[in-house]
Amino acid sequence: MNDSRTGSGEPPLRVLVVEDDPVAADAHALYVARVPGFTVSGTVRSVTGARRHLDRHAVDLLLLDLYLPDGHGLTFVRSLRAAGHAADVIAVTSARDLAVVREGVSLGVVQYVLKPFTFATLRDRLLRYAAFRAAAGEASGQDEVDRAIAALRSPQPAALPKGLTAATLRVVTDALRAAPGGLSAAAAADAIGISRITARRYLEHLVETGRAARAPQYGQVGRPELRYRWSGH
Repeated sequence: MNDSRTGSGEPPLRVLVVEDDPVAADAHALYVARVPGFTVSGTVRSVTGARRHLDRHAVDLLLLDLYLPDGHGLTFVRSLRAAGHAADVIAVTSARDLAVVREGVSLGVVQYVLKPFTFATLRDRLLRYAAFRAAAGEASGQDEVDRAIAALRSPQPAALPKGLTAATLRVVTDALRAAPGGLSAAAAADAIGISRITARRYLEHLVETGRAARAPQYGQVGRPELRYRWSGH
């Protein structure tokens, strides 16, 4: 875990991970612990567990799954606000219902992170949240207020793995989105004009970031071929 804010001398921001899936909970806690300026206050699996933790420990931020076995995350947040708890919330969910997003914003949810996500994605959100928290004093004008809000609301795309470029990723993404039946790495390579190995790297990246799914396609002879289908937005 991190014990201090990077270069600031400030104590770390304490994060409570609320996630019912044990594998995801451990992964999310590991991600948080790797980000400078943050520390994991605890990991709980339910609304009840979160309440108990908050009664005993000071927490700055909840990394909150919205669908928990004993209640909805936003209902929990609403009850926290009514009880005077001021901890901020980053919602973690696979739901893409914008009505839920709007409700969360009205309750003070500062960010949404869609599952599945990479470490780079969460790191970006956390560092932007830290920058937002660090803003203090009186703004000199509208521009300064806008910058403070932009630090929170306008995340940059997560850095790509070494060897991948944004331009080629856009081309691969466009090709996959334009193929309702999906594409194999070989078909993507032929359509785009890159090597099969390169196409596979980009397609696998889309799978890892939750924007594509893969499944074997069995032909008449030989080994099954992986076929990739767009599943993102």
